[in-house]
Amino acid sequence: MPLRYAILDVFTDRPLAGNPLAVVLDADGLGDQQMQAIAGEFNLSETVFLEKTDNPVHAGRARIFTPRHELPFAGHPTVGTAVLLGIERMAGAAGSELMLMLEEKVGLVRCGVTVKSARAGHAVFDVPSLPKMVQAPLPADRIASALGLTASELGLENHVVTAFSAGVPFAFVPVRDMKAIARARPVMSAWGSAFGDLLGAFLYCREATTNTRQFHARMFAPGAGIVEDPATGSAVAALAGVIAKFDQPPGGGHRYIIEQGFEMGRPSVIGLEIDMDGGEVAAARISGDAVIVGRGTLDV
Repeated sequence: MPLRYAILDVFTDRPLAGNPLAVVLDADGLGDQQMQAIAGEFNLSETVFLEKTDNPVHAGRARIFTPRHELPFAGHPTVGTAVLLGIERMAGAAGSELMLMLEEKVGLVRCGVTVKSARAGHAVFDVPSLPKMVQAPLPADRIASALGLTASELGLENHVVTAFSAGVPFAFVPVRDMKAIARARPVMSAWGSAFGDLLGAFLYCREATTNTRQFHARMFAPGAGIVEDPATGSAVAALAGVIAKFDQPPGGGHRYIIEQGFEMGRPSVIGLEIDMDGGEVAAARISGDAVIVGRGTLDV
């Protein structure tokens, strides 16, 4: 039977920007190898395969694949899938709001959706796994060489290179300014020795294209088949731990806007909310827009 799919641009409110996502609906009849092959066929940073769930309260089970392997959790697939399901459930009625529970390998993910139109919506979800540091510090000279930068271009105030995970582990590389971050590129001959088993390198600086945003970022994950990612919600979820460690925000709620993908011509805007308690991250949420840019069927 043909399988329905949709293509969405995520972390943007307009088509042909943000991070593209494929969502394959009613994917229960597919095996793991078929899912991986289809993800390779789409060749986007991630493809979601939506399966039915035994729990009628849950919206579905989301399997997330890069072109090379499955992920337990990812941000733009969660936002895009939630928006797509919200639009379909509410028949595209602008202003409709609903809550969805998605099953992902990392666990249950609670999503709030606001439908903007028959093609667009906004989603916010609770980060299912609080960020934790998995490696620190990382050697600045080796990291710089793997990114085509110099060690003097790394570092930001008291921030140093570390590795955090909120379900997926990333290296977090503070960079001096946007001029330096624009020069970065993966150097494959040095990549493995610098980043090991980490999924990718998330580069960030405080300078941004507008003073309404707090960080400018890029993310490289060539080992996962993603040379550069336009928007990486799972990394921004883990960035909450980086902010807590180095900036030490006071107790209460804090909101940050992260821009990414500008060097690729795919501008993306990611919202991050952090609840601090006793110097630790008590809760975090990721938010963003998504717009449907196409629908079709797969004959596989």
